[in-house]
Amino acid sequence: MSNRKNAGEDKDDESSGTGRPAWWLMFWRELTDLWFWGRALYLIILYSVLLGIMAFVLAANSELDLIPPKEMVFLTLQVAMAVGLFIGLIIGADSISGERERATLEGLLLAPASRRQIVAGKYLAAISPWPVALLVAVPFLFVLSQGDPVFWQALFWGGLLGSILAPAFTAFGMLVSVWSNSNKTSLFVSLTVYILFLLPTQFPGTAQAGTMGQLLKKVNPLEATNQFLEKILVNNRTLEEMRSWLIAPVLFAVLVLGLLFWYAAPRLRLDATAGRTFRLNWGRAAVLLLVVGLLVTSPALAQSSNPAFQIDIDEDYRLLLTGDELEFNTLVTYTGTEEGAPPLIVAMNIINLEGDGDPVDPEDWSPERTQYIDSLAKGESADLTWVVNPILEGDYMVYMVVIPEPDGSDATSQPVASSGIHLTVEQSTGINPGGVLPIAIGIPLLLVLVVAVLFWLRRRRFGADDA
Repeated sequence: MSNRKNAGEDKDDESSGTGRPAWWLMFWRELTDLWFWGRALYLIILYSVLLGIMAFVLAANSELDLIPPKEMVFLTLQVAMAVGLFIGLIIGADSISGERERATLEGLLLAPASRRQIVAGKYLAAISPWPVALLVAVPFLFVLSQGDPVFWQALFWGGLLGSILAPAFTAFGMLVSVWSNSNKTSLFVSLTVYILFLLPTQFPGTAQAGTMGQLLKKVNPLEATNQFLEKILVNNRTLEEMRSWLIAPVLFAVLVLGLLFWYAAPRLRLDATAGRTFRLNWGRAAVLLLVVGLLVTSPALAQSSNPAFQIDIDEDYRLLLTGDELEFNTLVTYTGTEEGAPPLIVAMNIINLEGDGDPVDPEDWSPERTQYIDSLAKGESADLTWVVNPILEGDYMVYMVVIPEPDGSDATSQPVASSGIHLTVEQSTGINPGGVLPIAIGIPLLLVLVVAVLFWLRRRRFGADDA
């Protein structure tokens, strides 16, 4: 076996008798298996059904229908990317360990091709579902954007970041697959790590707002991408402000691709554990990663001082329709006697004035509920801009609270409240669900038709038994 291994590692420049490079032949073989025989198509059909259901709910539900177009586009893009990465991950996780289980890997290793060429061909085929997944999402993004320019932003940034993360997660799945003897192990480890990347988004706000929480967001490529997209698409932040959030996705892609092609691919063996100086229990490692991820995300510590502040709002009453946008400004002034104020937190609150009405979740009404001021000198002011998108009819009061940062973990501070903005919100109509329904139904049906045509072609070419 060692002679075969050494021979395989030295064949980087060899081609098959057809004159085509070995990696191309491997790529075409895997691409045919994924698309002509339907494995990738089945996953894309399920993905299109999921997107269709989500888009129709966003358009038809009486409350979600009134989410601003920017947020609907962001939510749809977020799901499209998450599922697209998941498809690439599971295909990558099956690529090598699946060959081992089906006893077909030995034939590949004996072929006149280097290990790296085998892995490269499989990898290029495994990332092919991502462009299709993005293409399927385009009609949904277009309809939900309602003509808002956010559609083009979502297409650009979603396509760019997805084209960084999809190859990275696919490479990670293949990396695990190279080092696993069974599909069960590679899929379990890959899915566990993927869940670990998704978990921080489900933690309470206090756990995400602390120093450690912010750090975990920035080093988590999936969460860093979501934060970047949300701030750019929904909150109108600039690239200059958010560029630091792009570091994690790029580094993750470079690291995983480097490990796969520089280290793991040339060492591909029939037995994943052969020749290793140690054996890693992937199941235990995955569980350990999950536990560590849960432990290191600590809640933000409560913190205090008691200076004097004044907060003014440039609005007092507005009549709006559901789905309208209200933009207003607040002016925070330090009126204390000390030379400087501590860092300040300014938070938005929204109260339902009708006793029998539903409580308001500010997160549904405003893309940014909290802003921070580093410090204010004596007599200095800071001007902050806020946006409210009311989604329910009724009478509401919007007010702001300024909270000085406490001096320490055992200290407190005195919040200062502003006057309120009285909002009277009347019902409006959102986008027509009928405009989404043809796409939500039509795209999955079109993909099913493609599968049916492929099935018919297979029957003609290979006969009923093989098809």
